[in-house]
Amino acid sequence: MTIEEIQNELIDEFSMFEDWEERYQYMIDLGKDLPLIDEQYKTDNNIIKGCQSKVWVHAEMKNDKIEFTADSDAIITKGIIAILIRVFSNQSPKDIINAEMDFIDKIGLKEHLSPTRANGLVSMIKQLKMYAIAYQTQLK
Repeated sequence: MTIEEIQNELIDEFSMFEDWEERYQYMIDLGKDLPLIDEQYKTDNNIIKGCQSKVWVHAEMKNDKIEFTADSDAIITKGIIAILIRVFSNQSPKDIINAEMDFIDKIGLKEHLSPTRANGLVSMIKQLKMYAIAYQTQLK
C-alpha cells in the first residue's frame, strides 16, 4: 500500500468513532500492536527529542524500504508513534520524505492533543523523515 492509501485507511477508521474518548482508546489499541523496538535499540541515540514522554525509534533499510520499530513509556504516545509507523514503515525513503501528512488534521489528532503532545507529534514526524533522508543519501 502507498502512504496515501494507508492515510486514507486511517481516516476511514477514525471516522467510525463518535467522540475523542473512543479515538484515544483506538490509538491505545494501535499502540499495543506496535512492532516493538528490540531492547538493544532503546538507547539515548534512538530517543526522539522534543517529546515529553520517552519515544524510541529504530530504522532499518530492507529491500530499499525503511522498516521502523518503536516503543514509548506512555500509552497515548505509543499510539501516536504506532500510527506514524503504520504510515511510514515499509516505504521508500523518497516516498517518506515527500509524504504529506494531511491525515493528521483530517482525523483531528493535532487539535485534540495537549500542546506538549502536539510538539511531540511534530518531533516524531521530523525524526522519521530524517531517517528517510539519511537512507536516501546512502542510496545515491
